[in-house]
Amino acid sequence: MRKTKPQRVLRNLLAHHQTAQRTISTASHRQFENKVPEKQKLFQEDNGIPLHLKGGVAEALLSRATMMLTFGGTAYAIYQLAMASFPKKQD
Repeated sequence: MRKTKPQRVLRNLLAHHQTAQRTISTASHRQFENKVPEKQKLFQEDNGIPLHLKGGVAEALLSRATMMLTFGGTAYAIYQLAMASFPKKQD
C-alpha cells in the first residue's frame, strides 16, 4: 500500500520536528565565567598606562600595527597624489 503525498509530507515534518527537539535538548550547556568585574577593575586602575594599552601585549601589538598601517597608507596616498600632480612629459 502506497502512502499519499500528504501522508509522506506529514511523516517527514514529524521526523524533522523530533530531530530538532532531540538536538536542542541534548546540547551541552556551557557555563562561562563572568570576567567583566575583573576587566572593569583593570581598566579603572590609575597606573599611568594609556587606556588603549591596558589590555596587555595583544592590544599593544594591535595598536602599533594600526599606527604603522595608518602612517604607511597616508605616505602612500601622498606619494600617489604627488605622482598624479606631476604628469610625465610626452616626448
